[in-house]
Amino acid sequence: MELANIEKLVDKYLNAETTLQEETTLKNYFKEGEVAPHLQEYSYMFNYFTNAKEETFTKAIKLEPKKSKKKNFKWLSVAASVVLLFSVFIGKQEYDRYQAKKIYAQVSKGLELLSTNLKKGEEAVANLYIYENTAKKILK
Repeated sequence: MELANIEKLVDKYLNAETTLQEETTLKNYFKEGEVAPHLQEYSYMFNYFTNAKEETFTKAIKLEPKKSKKKNFKWLSVAASVVLLFSVFIGKQEYDRYQAKKIYAQVSKGLELLSTNLKKGEEAVANLYIYENTAKKILK
């Protein structure tokens, strides 16, 4: 086949302007094996198309659907939620115990201050009783 004609057909093919008959002519040219060196890169493409048509799928198709991994993520999120709630519950109890100890310490300190002040007041009242008893003795 004339080389100039093949070059024109390749240009038309690359521009998507060829007919089916022209494409078969190109396929036959590149299949023959005597390809011009500057057109050698196109022979791989046309040979690929011919070989690709002959390929068939031979693997057996399984009819059983694959188990989705989404279920695992659902259970994982449920487990994470339970752990989070459990930790919040335990943390709340520990916080309440800490607050109770803190409040107990403050109340104890306050009662201690109250006790010391009551002792001072008791001493002052005792001194008043001594003064009152002395005053009664003198006035009698």
